[in-house]
Amino acid sequence: MVDLLLTHIARYVALSPAESDVLLGYLRVQTIARKELLLSEGQVCTANYFVLRGCLRMYFFTDKGTEQTSQFGIENWWLSDYASLDSRKPSQFLIQAVEPTEVVVFEQGVEEEVFRRLPQLERYFRLVLQRAVGATQFRIKLLFSLSGEARYRHFNKSFPGFVQRVPQYMLASYLGFTPEFLSKIRARVESPQG
Repeated sequence: MVDLLLTHIARYVALSPAESDVLLGYLRVQTIARKELLLSEGQVCTANYFVLRGCLRMYFFTDKGTEQTSQFGIENWWLSDYASLDSRKPSQFLIQAVEPTEVVVFEQGVEEEVFRRLPQLERYFRLVLQRAVGATQFRIKLLFSLSGEARYRHFNKSFPGFVQRVPQYMLASYLGFTPEFLSKIRARVESPQG
């Protein structure tokens, strides 16, 4: 399974077999059960997680006590609370497995040593983070510029099959509306006339 990570890295930078072995010596694989928390609110985030199999979600609680999903992580995606990871301050987010999930854990405590030994990985992470920031910026634009139905259609078209993987309330939260509103949109979009 860790070959998925090495394949992902190879899309951005080259690692020799010996360098790949060095990297793998610093990583571990963790299995997370459905609904299990990988990170709790108030806990300091100490690692970056690469999803090998399954689905993670990052969320927080609003002042009204409702869950607000801010991000999903599926196969070949990295997920972490980067603010907590960088500042070493307690996280304001939770990371939970939406389904049984397997991740590669890259601990922050070994990051500098890995980058010293394999400097091309700094470039890899820079490129991955640039893409992630770009995707976040685009998502914010969609939240403010498209109707709820248009956001749903865009998401459904961009990530076919993903809509069926996550509970409706999580998807609604991520897209910025209530589960009831999502149900109405889905009925309209998925009807023969939609």
